Amino acid sequence: MEHVVRNAWYVLGWTAEIGTGPFARRVLDEPVVAFRQRDGRLAALLDRCAHRLVPLSLGSVVDDTLQCGYHGLRYDGTGACVHVPGQPNVPPAARVRSFPITERYGAAWIWMGDTERADPRLIPAIERYGAPGWTVIWGAPQHHRSHYLNIVENLQDPAHTTYVHPGTIGNPASSDIPPVIEESEGHIVTYRWTLDAEPPPIDRKNANFSGLADRCQYYHFFPPCTSRVDVVTMQAGQEHTEANMDRGLRAFSYKFLTPETDTATHFFWLHVRNFGVGDKELDERLMRDMGRTFEEDNVIVSAMQREQDATGVRQLAWLRIDAGPSRARRMIEKMAAADSAAAAPATSMAS
Repeated sequence: MEHVVRNAWYVLGWTAEIGTGPFARRVLDEPVVAFRQRDGRLAALLDRCAHRLVPLSLGSVVDDTLQCGYHGLRYDGTGACVHVPGQPNVPPAARVRSFPITERYGAAWIWMGDTERADPRLIPAIERYGAPGWTVIWGAPQHHRSHYLNIVENLQDPAHTTYVHPGTIGNPASSDIPPVIEESEGHIVTYRWTLDAEPPPIDRKNANFSGLADRCQYYHFFPPCTSRVDVVTMQAGQEHTEANMDRGLRAFSYKFLTPETDTATHFFWLHVRNFGVGDKELDERLMRDMGRTFEEDNVIVSAMQREQDATGVRQLAWLRIDAGPSRARRMIEKMAAADSAAAAPATSMAS
């Protein structure tokens, strides 16, 4: 795959998605199958039986192993074949690759790179998760038909919201306000404040504003695939302190991108907020509104991918608003190049 970082944690799926049977998903153009063991822990294997390459996800979980649905070979959580029907010995080649996998924040995280580097402390932290006075919702996974870097750039681009999302998060009052961009090691943020403006439609649904509002959007990006958008809408005329912002509407919207192939991406989102805690009706409305918002993005990035594939060109003209997205792309490309360089000696020795 192009510009992919293998040594990173990716969301394989929400914990709620993974039942008692095999769970399959393609990650970084490799087939993966996960299953839950008797002690409750997840295991993740390459989804190809070592015998005839039949997907193990077509089989079943039997006695703490994953049993191939073709000839009944059974694999434990390490990928070792522990049983071959009809013969006492297990061929040495009868094993499949296993992947580090762990659960946190209601998600199953998988590491596709060097197993020795799979440090759970590298899983992105989620602000205010589980804190008193805050609540969380998990969105239904989406399948975006585009290279993940197109989606990264879209998530780092405040300018598009006015035109792509007019019925939800779009705000025409902010369309001519240039964003501020700040970059540090492993992090980039693009942000802007819109002052003394009508709150957007989605915020008018969630609070009663007596007049104009100040609204900020901080688009944080943590390469290779985690976006956090911090959104605050507060009554205009107040100082922009943390305490005042917490008294307004405040939410942390997370998006986790898991590259499937060079032209498709698994899109996961969760939303942590300080308003409407315990309001199930609001939960359902936000699930609909935000799901719709991200599907609107899907329409754009999928169309973009089709034309990029047709022309072999990624972009023709460059605008001022491309500064933040371009920085995010360059950051990932640099990480991917370093990742490939580190893996090259081992690959060379093995061949």
